[in-house]
Amino acid sequence: MAIRTITVPVKDLEAATALYSKLLGTEPYMSSPYYVGFRPEGSPEVGLNPHGDLATGPITYYHVDDIKATVASLTAAGATVEQEPKDVGGGGLTAHLRDGDGNVIGLFQGADE
Repeated sequence: MAIRTITVPVKDLEAATALYSKLLGTEPYMSSPYYVGFRPEGSPEVGLNPHGDLATGPITYYHVDDIKATVASLTAAGATVEQEPKDVGGGGLTAHLRDGDGNVIGLFQGADE
């Protein structure tokens, strides 16, 4: 599993977009009211999520081929499911689990994954 996306919950999407553009040295490849995505060269995608849980903090998403099988495998290994796989549009699915210490593990399966 590769780490390909890190989402950052933000309150002010416009201000966060300006800041992360400077930090990452690139403009967003995608900008919408629900997600702004950056693809800095040589790094995982960084996404800004105005609907994310600020208390949780950034979530690292592992891109997987079969999200349901991965959820089953990780729960068998001790993870707990926080969010069952859900459609996030464009053929993408996400799921959230927590490890034994309460850290969030994000999973993403894309239409072309």
